[in-house]
Amino acid sequence: MPTLTQLLEDQWTLYRADKSSEPYAAEIPIDVHHRLLQAGAIPDPFHRDNEAQVQWVHQHSWVLERHFELSEADLAETLTLELEYLDTHADVTLNDQPVASLCNFFRRYHLDITGQARVGTNCLRITLHDVAKLAAERAEALPFPVPYSESNNKIPHMNTVRKTQCDAGWDWGICLMSAGLYSPPKVHRHSDRLLDTVRVEQHHQAGEVRLHVTVDTLGRATTEQKVKLSLPGAEPASVTLLPGQNQAEASLIVTDPQLWWPNGYGDQPLYRLVAELNGQLWQRDIGLRELHWDLSADESGNRMVVVVNGVEIFAKGANWIPADAFPARQTPQRYQDILGSAAQAHMNMIRVWGGGFYEQDIFYETCERLGLLVWQDLMFACSLYPSTPAFIDDVEPEVDWQVRRLQSYGCIALWCGDNEVIGAINWYETSRNNREKYLVNYDRLNRVLDQAVQKADPGRLFWPSSPCNGELDFGDAWHDDNKGDMHYWDVWHSGKSFSAYYDIQPRFCSEFGYQSFPSRQLVESITEPKDRNVTSPVMEVHQKNPAGNSKIVEMFTRYFRFPTGFNQFLYLSQVQQAIAMKTGIEYWRTLRPHCMGTLYWQLNDVWPVASWSSLEYGGGWKQLHYHARRFYQPVQWFWIGEGAQQKLMAVNDLAEAVTISGQWKMLGLDGKIVERHDIEIQLEAGASLCLAEVTAAKPDKTFAVARGVVAAVDSGERLFDCDATAYFDLWKRLDLPKANVQMQQGQDEGGYFVELSTEQPAHFVTLENPAEGHWSDNSLTLLPDEPVKLYWQGEAFGSYKGELYHLAASY
Repeated sequence: MPTLTQLLEDQWTLYRADKSSEPYAAEIPIDVHHRLLQAGAIPDPFHRDNEAQVQWVHQHSWVLERHFELSEADLAETLTLELEYLDTHADVTLNDQPVASLCNFFRRYHLDITGQARVGTNCLRITLHDVAKLAAERAEALPFPVPYSESNNKIPHMNTVRKTQCDAGWDWGICLMSAGLYSPPKVHRHSDRLLDTVRVEQHHQAGEVRLHVTVDTLGRATTEQKVKLSLPGAEPASVTLLPGQNQAEASLIVTDPQLWWPNGYGDQPLYRLVAELNGQLWQRDIGLRELHWDLSADESGNRMVVVVNGVEIFAKGANWIPADAFPARQTPQRYQDILGSAAQAHMNMIRVWGGGFYEQDIFYETCERLGLLVWQDLMFACSLYPSTPAFIDDVEPEVDWQVRRLQSYGCIALWCGDNEVIGAINWYETSRNNREKYLVNYDRLNRVLDQAVQKADPGRLFWPSSPCNGELDFGDAWHDDNKGDMHYWDVWHSGKSFSAYYDIQPRFCSEFGYQSFPSRQLVESITEPKDRNVTSPVMEVHQKNPAGNSKIVEMFTRYFRFPTGFNQFLYLSQVQQAIAMKTGIEYWRTLRPHCMGTLYWQLNDVWPVASWSSLEYGGGWKQLHYHARRFYQPVQWFWIGEGAQQKLMAVNDLAEAVTISGQWKMLGLDGKIVERHDIEIQLEAGASLCLAEVTAAKPDKTFAVARGVVAAVDSGERLFDCDATAYFDLWKRLDLPKANVQMQQGQDEGGYFVELSTEQPAHFVTLENPAEGHWSDNSLTLLPDEPVKLYWQGEAFGSYKGELYHLAASY
């Protein structure tokens, strides 16, 4: 008999376990907070200071209930209930009989319900309990204290529970402690094996790729069954599973494969791999590519560069946190919007940070399609974690399942053991005073993670931690810049000036960042007029980093004249954030091939908040994201340095040479040209080249602009525009003219546009977002007699009625 599956997606009921609330009709994904918000039972926790008013929700137990039908034929075979993305501490019953007690959000469960099932109507109940209470109980039972991240988590001891760590709050995140079920349960009727996962090892050689395919199954394996495999361009394969076997292996060979490339290096052709077992279907679109990491020793230490199809890739990207604090809002469209914005900013790598969760398949499917490599953390972050047998017994199947689930995606670049857990040993007094004990504790768990990853995916790199100098190297990867990946936080956390980015030469910087406030429109959507002061109680609720506002303001005093008014304050914070990130990234890009990766913190937000993100909550582009699209462009030039002496540097990340034609000019603050120089060069593949060394005779009276065109050497095809502006003194010392920027709106073959023009230079000229979407450019330098058209790319609207900002107008 073929395997039959019943999907339990809708017709659910949600109610409090004590039945003190009305029942709510629900469908998957069921997110308790979100469903209560929809029903008007709680205020919007994102609005003003309502966060405190919804904390009672997680302190109660909630019941998810669903009825479904089974026939006599169903009960004649094995019945298995499959549960995935169950958040988090739950008791499962069927027809009032216990099935399982579960407590790991990151595991998938297959539960035998044959004994509890009956012919006719069956009642499935999933009771969700308070994770905070369980965490406290587990912490009390530990053989010795295991410190947790008190500065981030508002709920203690989250490190004892396998749940999204930032659900309990972070220095950018609301404490919402979600509970629910986000993937439809499945009831399988089967006589033998269930199809589980399909793994692929790619072996590339001239003119072909050989795919070693491993099919994993579950079940008793009492009979002989066939697994059929197919892939476009390859001969289909069929493998027989003999009694007692739960794993089948086969090879598929593709000749003349179309190779998958990271974004900016080529196309992303996908091949659909299909596995079929007794009516069960597994299918996935995968990219064919050869990928490895070069960690070899060199004269500076050790390299850290990802190599795809024989080409060294400069990893350009950002860190990913969950797409929303409400899991029910983590929709396919949300993933497409955020990751699409990353790809439009020329990113080619996303780091899935270890304080979130193993993302749903739609995330990785989207990355595969967009050419975004994935640095995948395992879900451990900033706390220390137990290494007790019970904890390891829970974590081992978690990692095995998640790695096997994701392994076949070509976009996965590496597995990383955790985020900052090695360094966290030195953060807490308890572990700092007994470092050897806690280092052994760390190593016990980390070795289990390593072994689980290598067993499930032996062909990919396991990187022990981030940051990390390398295997079994427990050095200071926050400051050692000669090997491994680095987290550089001396500018934000230690208060150093932006020039500190010039003091290090990382091999791969996987975390660094600077905060800004979100847009005026987003702030107004969550506040009342009386709240719109950055030090108001409500605005401080939406700033989770201790002293975060103070750091933003203090840095203003170093670089800028103080802004006038609330809206200008928000605007200038985004200017400052963009300058911070471009200072570091532009310099580090010129260091190639010494430095071969920059992943800034962070790409997105889980709610409206002051944070390090370049995309505010809802997906709106901050100024940083527009700058990212420029500084991550595959071929670009930058002004490097601070003060009167600076260099104009050009970089080419492409695997082929290009030409750059243009000029740089020194301008007075009034826009009059002081000097001008033409540039015509051929920039070789992978090159970093100094084009000019410039000294400003009057640093406080001038600025420089370099603009040019990048073209293919052979065809002359225009590839990119290059644009860079240099300032030779602090902005607060520049008497910038109060430019009168003119706006003219129109429509042409490119769509709706706003044309900007000026009679005097205007700096960091920025339009607001009038709807969902973004402009073709923003936060730019506008020069006299050089009008610029900004095209709207997004949801249609009438005419632009928002604000227009530029630096001099903010004073």
